[in-house]
Amino acid sequence: MTKQLRLMCVHAHPDDESSKGAATMARYAAEGVDVLVATCTGGERGSVLNPKMDRPEIWRDMANVRAKEMERAREILGVKQSWLGFVDSGLPDGWLPNSDVSLPEDCFYNEPLEVATAPLVKIMREFKPHVVTTYDEDGGYPHPDHIKTHQVSMEAFEAAGDGDRYQEFGEPWQPLKLYYQISFGRARMLALHEALLAEGMESPYDKWLENRDWTNDKGKRVTTRIECASYFPVRDDALRAHATQVDPDGGWFRVPMEIQQKAWPTEDYELVKSHVETSATETDLFEGIR
Repeated sequence: MTKQLRLMCVHAHPDDESSKGAATMARYAAEGVDVLVATCTGGERGSVLNPKMDRPEIWRDMANVRAKEMERAREILGVKQSWLGFVDSGLPDGWLPNSDVSLPEDCFYNEPLEVATAPLVKIMREFKPHVVTTYDEDGGYPHPDHIKTHQVSMEAFEAAGDGDRYQEFGEPWQPLKLYYQISFGRARMLALHEALLAEGMESPYDKWLENRDWTNDKGKRVTTRIECASYFPVRDDALRAHATQVDPDGGWFRVPMEIQQKAWPTEDYELVKSHVETSATETDLFEGIR
């Protein structure tokens, strides 16, 4: 067995690591896996989504506030964290890929791919992850920084192991597996919805299930389910640490914990690249590596 397993999770902004795959990270960290979050931007152009934090001094110091939130969330999850150092692109009204809505010139999305990939290659060669997780081709949702994070992750996964590329960052290291984190499959939403109704409670998912176009249901792409229900409270504590981004009285925490743990006790992934043999339905990101 590999003596020290290492997991790298690549995210766009501080707070993304706590809303996407956080219980997985907390579980693996508790089991002795070395877990590193690579955060592409500082979240400088993010909004204040918690009305309790909507104050002038917060807006004036957004970069430092979000860095401190990230540090607290990192401590709660029990993981390491590195900044790639790029500037948040923001999310202007009406922005979509290939739209006419412009983004700030200095932002992450506008960086040439080779430039944007370089710091992630450097971190991969230093940390030497066996497994990498990131977003799918539309970023999980079409925020410019999430789309760029996908592009950079895919490029770095290949480049880190190529000794002819980025030679200034030392010896190559090839991660063995790459996953997309899948959050909002229809089966999961339906399970939570029905569990709430069975308890006589109102469901926040009814209109979403009814009105959303499920033609490209990402939940059908899931290959890997990580049992981590006992770490859902850790996940939620980490999410609350991002106080500018998450209202503790808001929708993130509307479903009672015990219903979440019973109705859907996993976090879900799609294996998209692998250099090891593995099964069609996994329960461990390190299957084939251990």
